[in-house]
Amino acid sequence: MSAVLEAKKRNSFQRSGLTQNREEGNFPAVVYGKGVDSESVYVNESEFLKTIKEVGRNGVISLKMEGQKYNVILQDYHQDPLKNDIVHADFLAVDLSSDITANVRIDIEGEAIGAKEGGVLQQPLFELSVTAKVSEFPENITVNVSQLGIGATLTVGDIRSQCSFEINHEDDETIVSILAPRSGETEETETAEEQAGTTEE
Repeated sequence: MSAVLEAKKRNSFQRSGLTQNREEGNFPAVVYGKGVDSESVYVNESEFLKTIKEVGRNGVISLKMEGQKYNVILQDYHQDPLKNDIVHADFLAVDLSSDITANVRIDIEGEAIGAKEGGVLQQPLFELSVTAKVSEFPENITVNVSQLGIGATLTVGDIRSQCSFEINHEDDETIVSILAPRSGETEETETAEEQAGTTEE
């Protein structure tokens, strides 16, 4: 069940109208896509943030506008870098049975064996491009790294069979690797251990 978010049409494009709406806690947005002519609207910021928290960054939102409801996803949004206020958002109206392509966040789960042994975890990819049905689109992709030792690598090919959606990357692209500790770090660790041993004696 998608969350409902209210939107009202933006009839005035004068600065005074924008200022008034912002003072009321609203920000401008655009709705376009299946079954919708491109519409300029206003959305309440607090309700928007609450909805995104509920359905996720790639979740389906039931956007209610002038008595009509449209299934939409958040295509893009911009924030003020200083105030963190939402400046603008784009909503794409979609058919729940159609496929969409978007980037999905990668979440790392577990602590790698190699990291416990002094190795350094390196993550070249923080997002993956994914194609899936709108109604089945993942909010994130979780990869478990607990079994990775020093020198081990986790690639796209390693997780592809675990996913019910299409990943638009080559199998040999690295998601996570465990690098050997730098010699300087090893020497410092050994020196510290030796000093600790001497102190105990």
